[in-house]
Amino acid sequence: MQSQPLEALIADRSKKHLNVLMIATNCDGTDVGEAWRAFKWVEAMAKMANVTLITFQRQDRVPVNKQLPDVETITFAEPSCGNERLNAMLKPGYPYFFFKTRQWIKKQQAQGRHFDIGHQVTPAALRYPTPFLGTGIPYILGPMGGSLSTPDAFKSECRSAPWFVRLRMLDRFRLSRDPLLKKSFQQAAAVIGAAPYVGDLLSLANVEKYYLHSELGIDQLAPVKAQRSLAHGNIKLLHVGRGVRTKGLRDVVRAMALLRDLPGVTLESAGEGEEIEICQQEAAELGVADRITFHGHVSRLEVEALYDRSDLFVFPSFREPSGRVISEALTWGLPVITTNRGGPGHAITESYGFALPVETPEQLANDVASTIRRFAAAPFHLIPKKIDVQEKTAEQGIWHKKSIAMLGCYQSVST
Repeated sequence: MQSQPLEALIADRSKKHLNVLMIATNCDGTDVGEAWRAFKWVEAMAKMANVTLITFQRQDRVPVNKQLPDVETITFAEPSCGNERLNAMLKPGYPYFFFKTRQWIKKQQAQGRHFDIGHQVTPAALRYPTPFLGTGIPYILGPMGGSLSTPDAFKSECRSAPWFVRLRMLDRFRLSRDPLLKKSFQQAAAVIGAAPYVGDLLSLANVEKYYLHSELGIDQLAPVKAQRSLAHGNIKLLHVGRGVRTKGLRDVVRAMALLRDLPGVTLESAGEGEEIEICQQEAAELGVADRITFHGHVSRLEVEALYDRSDLFVFPSFREPSGRVISEALTWGLPVITTNRGGPGHAITESYGFALPVETPEQLANDVASTIRRFAAAPFHLIPKKIDVQEKTAEQGIWHKKSIAMLGCYQSVST
């Protein structure tokens, strides 16, 4: 599917403020993942337009209206099945959200209220019909992502994943056969994909207008400090992510075993989950446990401290639609080693990182190790890459600039 970057649309900020209805299943600036990204989009767009937000409110979270005091918020209590990961992946409360949102929109329209544009930010996965369907409001969906499959060579090591994770295999079928889902995309005024692969998936639904725009964003750049450790040949690696096989931590551990002759290369890991124990055991078996620190779950302040003291971010996730942690690493000016699959491959260029192919676990571990070895041989090459990271991130990743691009999209399709 042909696409153009969202930045190609020119926003006219002299025009009157649009009345925008934004939808997000969860919107929480104190959370992570989709809920955090939705919050940042709403916060940014509220500075550009008159925003009304419909979202779920969790009982144990800060009220959304207090987090976004300048936004009219309509919230519904979120039903929960008690399994956090199932809630995040399957979203069993979405049918309730769908019908409650449609009910609210129809009631407002019956009272004569008008919205110039609708924007559904989440869910990002390509498996949920939109409540905007049939309301007469021109609407935008995205940035969309997800629905990536597991590479065949890695499937045997992903068998511990819960059953509901495998439901993503139905996404392609539903995009081509589910009438409600197809209409949601076909009738959208515009669909935004977080990475090029999304356009390939959406070709199954015959989307009319498609833009490409990363969902990753930052508020400001962090200061890049001189890395004194480089003068001694020491390189501090960092991996941040949920403890699941797809995030690639096991591949980094295996890469460390291929770098036994480089004792100055060390790895720190932040994140919790079933994969962490497996990685700890493998590190011990491979004889590199003394060079790897597994921090488990850490606070936001501790994560920032890890970024600040690291030299190189290693995140070879092979089923990643975008990767918020990559955005965080770029904020801190860290060069990135990731994979050329899904969103990360689109976000990284050779000027400030490496996007490796994904073929087999053995190949990936070898490629990660050889890339780290290149830096170990000439560690000061990291310094210009840090500068390139900062320049690229400042150019495309600042939320204010992203909101101007989105405003251009709003203006191009609004009534």
